[in-house]
Formats: sequence, C-alpha cells, structure tokens
Amino acid sequence: MKPDPDDRFAWTRRRVLGASALGLGRIALGSALAASATGQSSRPKPVARAKRVVYLFQAGGPSQFETFDPKPLLKEKHGEPLPDSVRQGQRLTGMSGNQAVLPLAGSFTGFARHGSSGLWVSDLLPKTAEIADRLCVVRSMHTEAINHDPAITFFCTGHQQPGRPSMGSWLSYGLGSMNANLPAFIVLVSKDAPRDQPLYSRLWGAGFLPSEHQGVQFRAGSEAVLYLKNPDGVSADARRAMLDALAKVDGDARRETHDPEIDARLAQAEMAFRMQTSVPDATDVSKESDETFALYGDAARTPGTYAANCLLARRMLERGVRFVQLFHQGWDQHGGLPAGITNQCRQTDQGSAALVTDLARRGLLDDTLVVWGGEFGRTAYCQGKMTADDYGRDHHPRCFSIWMAGAGVKPGHVHGATDDLGYNVVSDPVHVHDLHATMLHLLGIDHEQLVFPHQGRYFRLTDVAGSVVRGVLA
Repeated sequence: MKPDPDDRFAWTRRRVLGASALGLGRIALGSALAASATGQSSRPKPVARAKRVVYLFQAGGPSQFETFDPKPLLKEKHGEPLPDSVRQGQRLTGMSGNQAVLPLAGSFTGFARHGSSGLWVSDLLPKTAEIADRLCVVRSMHTEAINHDPAITFFCTGHQQPGRPSMGSWLSYGLGSMNANLPAFIVLVSKDAPRDQPLYSRLWGAGFLPSEHQGVQFRAGSEAVLYLKNPDGVSADARRAMLDALAKVDGDARRETHDPEIDARLAQAEMAFRMQTSVPDATDVSKESDETFALYGDAARTPGTYAANCLLARRMLERGVRFVQLFHQGWDQHGGLPAGITNQCRQTDQGSAALVTDLARRGLLDDTLVVWGGEFGRTAYCQGKMTADDYGRDHHPRCFSIWMAGAGVKPGHVHGATDDLGYNVVSDPVHVHDLHATMLHLLGIDHEQLVFPHQGRYFRLTDVAGSVVRGVLA
C-alpha cells in the first residue's frame, strides 16, 4: 500500500531504516549499561585526570631528527645510501620512490640534554627545552597514512577517509560543555604560517554526530566568529524574540518529523546568541599583563599568530572550553629543510612553551592535557639533491615524535625508541588509535564505550582498534 503523501506520520524508507538502526543501537547500549551496572563488565571506568585538552597540531609533518629524536649514527653516515636491510621493502611516496639512491641525511642542528630528566631537545627549540621536565615525549608514533590529507584526517578523526567526527566533537558529545556560553570545541588557525598544505573545516567537523558538536573556528580581527553580530537594525531583543519564535516552529517540526538535527540547529542558534556577549570578553587580551606578553613573546601582540593563538587558547581553557585545537601549517620541508624548519621552530617554540608554563602557574596544567605533534614524521634519507647546507626530507609514517604534558602523563619521560637510523620503531610502538584511546582514558572515558549508532552499527573515535598506552601514564 502506497502511503498518503499528506500523512504527516508517513513512514519513509529513510525513517524506517533510521529508526530501526537507532532502536537496535539503544537495545545494545542498554545491555552494555546494564552489564556495567550489575558488575558484569570486566572493564573498570577510568578515573578522569584531565578535564580539557589543547592540541597543538603542527600540520605538514615536523622532522623528528631536528626536534626530539637525535641520531648520531645518522649524522656519521651522512650521504651514504640507506641500507636495504633497514628499509625492508617498505613503500615510499612518489616523490622519492623513483630515486636510484636514498642518501642518508644527518641533522644539521645539535641536541642537548635538559632539566633534571636529561630529556634530549633540539637546539632549534630553546624555550621548549626549558620545560623539558614537564614533557612526555613519544618517539615511537606510527601511522599507515603516507600522504598529508589522509594522515591529517586520521589524526583528527580516527579514520583516513573524510566523514567521521573529529576528536573535539567526540569530546563535546561524550562530556558536554563546562561553559554554556562558549562552544565546547574551538579551533584556531595560525595566520603567520606558510600555506603549503591545505586545511579543511571537516577536520573539526561533527561528521554524523549532531552538528552542535562541530568545532567553531575563531579568527583574528574584530569579528572572531563570522556572522555572530546582529545585522544593522536588529536589536538583541529582536533577536531573542526571533529565537523564541524559531523554537516554537522547530518544536512543531520536531514532533512531526522526529528529526534530531532540528534540536541541533536550535541549540546552535541559542549558542550563537549567548556567544554575542561571551566571545568579545574571551578574546579581549587588552587586560593581559606585560609579564604575560613577555612570556608568550612579541608575536603574541599580533592577533592570529601562533603565539597569540596560544595565549587565546589559555583564555578559552580557563573559561571551561573542553577542547581547543591549534593548527600551524608549514612543516612540509621536502627541500630547504634547514631554513624552513628553523623558521617553523622560531614561530612556534616560545608560544608552545609559554602555554604549558602559563597553565602550570595558574593551576590548570594538573587537569589539562597538552598535545603537540603533526600527522607523520620525515625520512632519514634526503629527498632529491643534497648539498652541504641544503636538503629535504620526504614523508615518513613508520616512526615520528610527539609530546604531551599535563594531566596524568609522566613528566620528563621518553616513551618508545627508534632504530639507530630513525627509520623503524624498535620498542613500545604507539599507533594513532592508541593515542586517541589514551587521551580519552585521561579524560575518564573508556574508548570502547564512547560510541554513536550510525548506518546500522556503532562507531567510535578509535574505530575497531586502539589500546591505552600505560607507559606514558603518571
């Protein structure tokens, strides 16, 4: 029987499939919750060490050889071909895969031990070296993705293909907001970074989660959030009356269509209304002290720079924003590595260190997780021609370095190791899924339990993999 198109309760194919999938999901979730409540679950709920996260994403892939993983043997064998026994037939990108010889490239910069922990830090990062005893460096990160877009998408969403919810969206969905007047997930993109690899808004999108959980990008300038201000001639009272009318209309539509996205859109409209007063206050740094600006550096006085965004991130975190993600592009040095990475470090070193220091002195680092890193590392060999003072490195997903600081991670600690040439992980490997599982664990979430029903099955940030990296936990 064909349904009456005028019947407001007509069951469309989409509604039938959607309702049945959600129904099965609720049944499964109910069973899991019941098992947990009755003690049948063998997985104890992790104790939350962190309330919030700030992720300093260095887009393009920083070289571990010039930052946190010194390799004296690589420098000693500079110019010699990469042994086949080390490469073991692993795939290369099309940018260096056609080279007849892959000459090893030692680092042009030096390293030194810092702090009571004796953590090795590159000479290019003097300010980061000053907080060495607060850092937990992971040298054994690895990923399957060898090109930028899938690699960045993997780190931001837990999957190489676009369409999945981002890290911050999962946290917004799972933990909610700590400040009703600001988004739970805020994104800041450096305006002073090279635009070598593009960034897409889907990297902080909500995917199939309700759209209210997507990240909100704050921009430099007089209007931090686009289209937040009322148009000329529209007063705050008029906007409030409009939202009240919209809520009534949307309420009627929600009861008829049972579409949860209606609630999400209304929640976003209400948040935008509250942000009209909260955002100007949160982004006004005019009352920050000269001491604070000195900590972050002169660049912090220029809105939109990496340093300014680090300062802005601290202001968001102290106001209860759950997840702040900074993006700084320009780490993709296929050529001109010495000059390129020196400039990148100069732009980001002081701001990153200042943020950690500032959080600590305000008592926020104890329950804030700070993560620094890119989407993959760089090769131990030179891509293309190598001269005495200039060369480049190709993408390398097999092993690279990141660091974490703050809530629940071991300070002054190095986790994992790579071989003497920095080509393969030799101990304690950490996959992208493992990093996500560990981040959620520190936030008090079992990564296998934070799920959302979609297209007939449960999805999660860690997909169907991931283990908590116990070795980095304090």
